Amino acid sequence: MDIRQMQYLVALARERHFTRAAQSCEVTQPTLSERIRQLETELDVAIVERGQRFHGFTEEGERVLKWARVILDNWSALNQEIAMMRDRRNSVAGRLTIGVIPSALPVAATLVSAIRAAHPNIDATVLSAPSSDILRQLDAFQIDAGITYLDNESVAGFTMRPLYRERYALFVRDDHPLAGRSAVTWAEVGLHPLALLTPDMQNRRIVDRAFASVGATPRPHVETNSLINLCASVRESGLAAVMPEYVARTLSMARIRAVPLTEPVLEHEVGIVAIGREPMPPLVALALEVAVSLETHTGALS
Repeated sequence: MDIRQMQYLVALARERHFTRAAQSCEVTQPTLSERIRQLETELDVAIVERGQRFHGFTEEGERVLKWARVILDNWSALNQEIAMMRDRRNSVAGRLTIGVIPSALPVAATLVSAIRAAHPNIDATVLSAPSSDILRQLDAFQIDAGITYLDNESVAGFTMRPLYRERYALFVRDDHPLAGRSAVTWAEVGLHPLALLTPDMQNRRIVDRAFASVGATPRPHVETNSLINLCASVRESGLAAVMPEYVARTLSMARIRAVPLTEPVLEHEVGIVAIGREPMPPLVALALEVAVSLETHTGALS
């Protein structure tokens, strides 16, 4: 059993196709298939459902896959730490993969920018995902860290650092009837045509609960999993959209007004989460450290 076999197995799970998995690993398809067969022989268990095409993993194969992800994650962390110990003069290097709830994507850019300002050799992959998927991907070692709600999901067992308090505003075009208001209630908003995030998003569930608390039952005309599309719907269609207040500061919002929402005033804590373990992978530890610095010292995310 070796690291390459683990890499081939994870690549196959990602690509769901033998040839594409082999190409991603820069080996031939027969080489990849043979190394996985060798792993099956060593473990004395069938890992892949047999057929001319990839049909999935056996029950035992799914367990082997989970362990493979853990092994590769620890292997990567070990290499990072050894590299740092070998030459302490060099900046930390590597790639950090972060899953982010759609409403926090602009904040993720701020976090990544702060990380790279301190360590320019760190690259990042930022992936938009619902909060439930982020926790599942963390548990499966498919991402290094996540940015999600800390007070609306079960994050027990994870290491957490708060980033900001999410407050909400109604975004409308400057010709909308509510554009000139200093504040607007949730009950009033429920009477207007809306664009909202999709129901699988935690932000949407928060918004729905707010409307329900005042007896409002709005019908969104547009649903999307993208903040950019919400902004475009406001600008192009004249719809109103409920989004975090900070969106007005981070995206180009020409002709769009952000009106604070009241009655009730809602706040939810959003932060970075990672698998709690010791030792902590260097890149993840660095991301947690930078999150504390941002939240404590700058207030830039509030």
